[in-house]
Amino acid sequence: MVRSGSQAETEALGGRVAEQLAPGDVVGVAGDLGAGKTTFVRGAARALGVSSPVASPTFTIGHRYTGRVPVAHLDLYRLDGLGEEGWADLEPYFDGTIAFVEWPERAAGWLPPLRATVTMSHLDETSRSIRIDSEDDLRL
Repeated sequence: MVRSGSQAETEALGGRVAEQLAPGDVVGVAGDLGAGKTTFVRGAARALGVSSPVASPTFTIGHRYTGRVPVAHLDLYRLDGLGEEGWADLEPYFDGTIAFVEWPERAAGWLPPLRATVTMSHLDETSRSIRIDSEDDLRL
């Protein structure tokens, strides 16, 4: 577990994780509303060479960005569940990308295997707890 006291620190942590990833990797990003999930993904995307604005895809479900490798950012908060049709819409986001999925539990059973899950929680108004769970040596 790591403590982040600012958006800049959260972005830097995202960047450190991104440096350990390769195309085909999927990272779940879980946590309460406002915990900094998109901020974490923004830092990861920057570290992967994305120069365009990185914003929450809450209402569009997903964004795909061009960097040194393609980066996908999905926010599944608005999904109540996922079926075959919904998966068909999401599947292209995982093709050749490093994918970050906010609210991965909303697509349980449909997502490709996660390389890691990053869990974020509020410690107070300005600080966050960030934990990474990975079956390999991926770390913050």
